[in-house]
Amino acid sequence: MAARNLARGIVLQSLFEWDFYTKKPKLSDIVKRNIDEFAPDFSERDFAMKLAEGVEANIEKLDAVIAASAPEWPVDKLPIVDRNVLRIGLHELLHSDRKEVPPRVAINEAIEVAKTYGGLNSGRFINGVMGTVYREIGEPDKKEGMETDRHAEKDKESTEDNKND
Repeated sequence: MAARNLARGIVLQSLFEWDFYTKKPKLSDIVKRNIDEFAPDFSERDFAMKLAEGVEANIEKLDAVIAASAPEWPVDKLPIVDRNVLRIGLHELLHSDRKEVPPRVAINEAIEVAKTYGGLNSGRFINGVMGTVYREIGEPDKKEGMETDRHAEKDKESTEDNKND
């Protein structure tokens, strides 16, 4: 799963550029260029493209969820990294196949990406927003219990392995 963590990082960097330049270049072109430049033999190219396309297709909905879940932080005033980590994490939480990315894995991955690329308080902020949304959607994987915990633990281990590389 370390490759998926890398995919999220590439998508975040691509969204950062796309957002910074007011969404002028095509996001898919930015993602392809970043993969070619930073991970040419990347095994999760399709996952990264699907994630970026999903965020782009649902951006208005994702921003509305952010606005509702963090009303004291207008979306356009959020740090660009935090805004885009939330978009990625919320897309995975709300729109991804839960068997591929269980809800708690989506939350944990968003927190880890925020800690890696964001500011000092980014991880806590992302955790707060993602946790709020998770509770609002009825904690969907709580019924699955141990199976989801194993997925989260595997993803966490691969993230830690990736940091040690």
